[in-house]
Amino acid sequence: MTDFRHRIERRRILAALALLPLGSAPLAWAQDYPSKPVRFIVSFPPGSGADTLARLYARRLQDMTKQPFIVENRPGANSFIAAQAVATAAPDGTTLFFASNSPVVVNAVLFKNLPYQPLNDFAPVARTSRGTNLLLVPQASPYKTVADLVEAAKKAPKKLNYAAGSASYQIATEEFAEAVGADFTHVPYKGAAPAIQDTAAGVTDFTIADISASLPLVQGGRLRALAVTSDRRHAALPNVPTAIESGATGFEYYNWTAVFAPAKTPQAVVDKLSQQIGQITGEPETLAYLAKLGGETFPADAKELRRYQITQIEQWKRVAQRAGIQPE
Repeated sequence: MTDFRHRIERRRILAALALLPLGSAPLAWAQDYPSKPVRFIVSFPPGSGADTLARLYARRLQDMTKQPFIVENRPGANSFIAAQAVATAAPDGTTLFFASNSPVVVNAVLFKNLPYQPLNDFAPVARTSRGTNLLLVPQASPYKTVADLVEAAKKAPKKLNYAAGSASYQIATEEFAEAVGADFTHVPYKGAAPAIQDTAAGVTDFTIADISASLPLVQGGRLRALAVTSDRRHAALPNVPTAIESGATGFEYYNWTAVFAPAKTPQAVVDKLSQQIGQITGEPETLAYLAKLGGETFPADAKELRRYQITQIEQWKRVAQRAGIQPE
């Protein structure tokens, strides 16, 4: 008798489930998400700009969801390690990638055989921030303006050199060179810090570098900022013109950050995360934190993030090809 009742009850449950609207199960799961701790993978070491920003978002998401969001640093190997950790994780929203533009855009341009696919292996969630850069020369440099630098470069093509702390800075500088119609010689560096330091010491003629890393040397009188690479002047350096104002037609360059999930993460989970991250991006604490770093919020939902990612990859491929930069 008991078995008979169990069978009847089971049939009733199955019948009720059959009447539920299609897709309601994933929606119900998303409502309960997250039901366990979430990892935020970062491809930079602790204390870096991306790391500290990820920790701000992780703390606020934890406040919202009452589940731990744990920042996990996986630096090195051109961000391959971090990217692979996310690409191969279960697509359930418990592993997220707090990424800069390097692993999801730049690597697609610079490497032939990536161990992951920047477009196919990740589901875009939300874009969060961007930071401008400075075009810098040593304080003792004879070049007081972008026009001075370009004039000298045109008189002696390839004579002036630039320090590039990464391949992304190389491509950005080549895009600047194209915009002003000049040729410079690339000097590669393993990181932005030594590139900035050697430019300050006069070892190289100029560099393009993140404002948060280079502003103290400008304010300390070791570097001179000729231009900012954003679409408007920066509040910390109101007398420094934009590169476009200085004659580099159409040239803008930003470092940016965004959140991605493994491909095939349920759309309802992505949508929920996108909404929560968008809310955090608009909060006063986030705006103030980014302003302190010399950056700004740069919000976008999942669809806009994907469009932007594709546009950036195409743009950087064109610049790399014109500059003769071959994928490794």
